[in-house]
Amino acid sequence: MHFLPQAIDDYVVQHSSKEPELLQQLNRETNQKVLQPRMLSGHYQGRLLSMLSKLINPKNILEIGTYTGYSALCLAEGMRSDGILHTIDINEELIDLQKRYFEASPRKEQIVQHLGDATEIIPSLKEDFDLVFIDADKPNYPVYFQQIMEKLRPGGVILSDNVLWSGKVVEPVQEDDESTKALLEYNRLLVEDDRLETVMLPVRDGLTISRRIR
Repeated sequence: MHFLPQAIDDYVVQHSSKEPELLQQLNRETNQKVLQPRMLSGHYQGRLLSMLSKLINPKNILEIGTYTGYSALCLAEGMRSDGILHTIDINEELIDLQKRYFEASPRKEQIVQHLGDATEIIPSLKEDFDLVFIDADKPNYPVYFQQIMEKLRPGGVILSDNVLWSGKVVEPVQEDDESTKALLEYNRLLVEDDRLETVMLPVRDGLTISRRIR
């Protein structure tokens, strides 16, 4: 979902850093072989994730929702040389594709794949995190919030994707629309929690940046 006119969106992409070759290859393969390729972060949002990670320079990163591994590779670009990126996904069919591209990355030794239910895996992780990226099943966003706040260091940042949900967050909510209901609750949690300072950006389908201040 793009909220900007196409011409402006194209101009923004043209005047942002180029997509690295490895990510170009992953972008192409995802679009050719994987269902719902629109779930990919893609060139522009990927460069934004990379830039934010480089500014934060995190030691430990948690990603909830790997998909084909594109966003993990972008986030890893800013990680410290002694850091670890844990990425979690429930789709077993994508593990081999993720691994192939992770193995081609100079950060391959620092990326740890997890297969399974993130709500069960997150509590088992021993690390505290400097950066968390949430881009997984929407009904569990409020659950993820409670779990990651226990592991987010002061000064740590949460990046939350799809927070505008194709504009559904400002439309009447259907009774059976669990995803939109969960996102409305999640967005409220972020902005009302006094442990965080939060700004929501109308980037693609919405990206929120939340920084833990205490």
